[in-house]
Amino acid sequence: MLSNAVNRDIAVAGGTRRPPLLYLACLLLGFALDRLLPLPLTHPELTAVGWRAGGALFAIGIAIMAAGIRNFSRADTPVPSNQPVRALVTTGIHGWSRNPIYVGMLLVYAGIGIAARSPWILILLLPLFIILGYGVVAREEAYLEGRLGETYRDYKAHVRRWL
Repeated sequence: MLSNAVNRDIAVAGGTRRPPLLYLACLLLGFALDRLLPLPLTHPELTAVGWRAGGALFAIGIAIMAAGIRNFSRADTPVPSNQPVRALVTTGIHGWSRNPIYVGMLLVYAGIGIAARSPWILILLLPLFIILGYGVVAREEAYLEGRLGETYRDYKAHVRRWL
């Protein structure tokens, strides 16, 4: 079900940073910390398991992101959060999660951390999740409530934020 937004000139959500840049910054910081302050993660014998588990998370994350992006494209609403929404997407994967693209990105990030056997990338997953939740998602949700009103509040009451 798609609900068209009426006023297209309302400001955007205004999150702290663009989410893909947050993920990239944490990945780069994690790899840098691995070099500067190495921490042991696993035994060498577990490398193949890490690659398989990390690869599976990565693939699932890509599939979830792709489904979310496809839903936005079909609704003719922009994916970047720095552009005003044109429609509230509530079908497909958006019927299970209000933020499937961010969930997918988190799974991709975790998959990279596991496959690379990077304890720092995995440690940085928690602050990344907190920044995403409070600095990006909370602002986007406030924006959507202001823009779409009761339609968004009803959607929010029936669909979980993450999964």
